[in-house]
Amino acid sequence: MNLADIRDDYRMASLEESEVANNPILQFEKWMEDVLKAEVIEPNAMTISTVGAEGKPSARIVLLKGLENGFVFYTNYESQKGKELAENPYASLTFFWADLQRQVRVEGKVQKISEEASINYFHSRPKGSQIGAAVSPQSSVIPNREFLENRKNEIEKKYESESQIPKPENWGGYVLVPNRVEFWQGRSSRLHDRLIFEQEGNGNWKMERLAP
Repeated sequence: MNLADIRDDYRMASLEESEVANNPILQFEKWMEDVLKAEVIEPNAMTISTVGAEGKPSARIVLLKGLENGFVFYTNYESQKGKELAENPYASLTFFWADLQRQVRVEGKVQKISEEASINYFHSRPKGSQIGAAVSPQSSVIPNREFLENRKNEIEKKYESESQIPKPENWGGYVLVPNRVEFWQGRSSRLHDRLIFEQEGNGNWKMERLAP
């Protein structure tokens, strides 16, 4: 296995300033439409990177669930990322769609969405997913797999006659409100296109081209 020999020359598309929306959220929506049309697997998967009190970064994959003045996702508030966001609300997101040779990087401040919105989304999920959220003490050490299975059986039995279960208090949504968004389009010979939006003090967006 020689990893140094793995390479691909990107020739699918270009990214020109004249073709880009003047707002990064609108441009992201445009690219997401392309991703959905291309039927990319897990099109809304994104890496969220957080930093805890010790200043050490950590990253994991979550799913984008909305674009409401920012990028919305859901998780356990007591998970590692939840605890890190409570200590440091600034985070970054990374999307990579290899099929389209595109990447988007987003930076900004994260805040909880309303409890009402979290409840509404929680009850829109399949019942099995609701149960899974209630069962798992996410990121905590557990003794074995049976611990989860036993809790799952208990909750299934408790709510077997119900179509939904109560949302756990420690579960809900966040929105990352961006102040910096970069769009990357792969190009030949590694001379990729990179356009970056940065929010200015007046709330307007400034777009510039970066060297690859």
